[in-house]
Amino acid sequence: MRRRKFITLLGGAAVAWPRAAYAQQADRVRRVGVLLNRVADDPEEQARLAAFLQGLQKLGWTDGRSVRIDHRWAAADADRHRTFAAELVALGPDVILAAGSQSVAALLQTTRTVPIVFTNIVDPVGAGFVASLARPGGNAPGLRRSNTA
Repeated sequence: MRRRKFITLLGGAAVAWPRAAYAQQADRVRRVGVLLNRVADDPEEQARLAAFLQGLQKLGWTDGRSVRIDHRWAAADADRHRTFAAELVALGPDVILAAGSQSVAALLQTTRTVPIVFTNIVDPVGAGFVASLARPGGNAPGLRRSNTA
């Protein structure tokens, strides 16, 4: 499976994934880091995470089987963001899903090679996370638009 397609899946844009990709999932377990800005017991964040996992399962990705997902909850603490960003990058993920500006900023300070898919960013261009929405460049190849923004 091409890395770009996997990143697209995490960004929420892979609605109609080609059937051929399913056969290739057995090649190896993909690793996804998830850095969230809230506390682990936040109901809204739990609902978003559950929807993400459900979406992966509908596409044939099962946590612990075809994909391993490592979660970190930074609780809006800058030090925790930096610490957890370093931890996630050290785990060697194929991609990292980040929620919120603090998460993205900490990850971009930690790595310029691991792709970062982000959500809940009002102005990613203005924040300096991407060059433009049409051509983001760097290791932040895409975003999942939030319905709340």
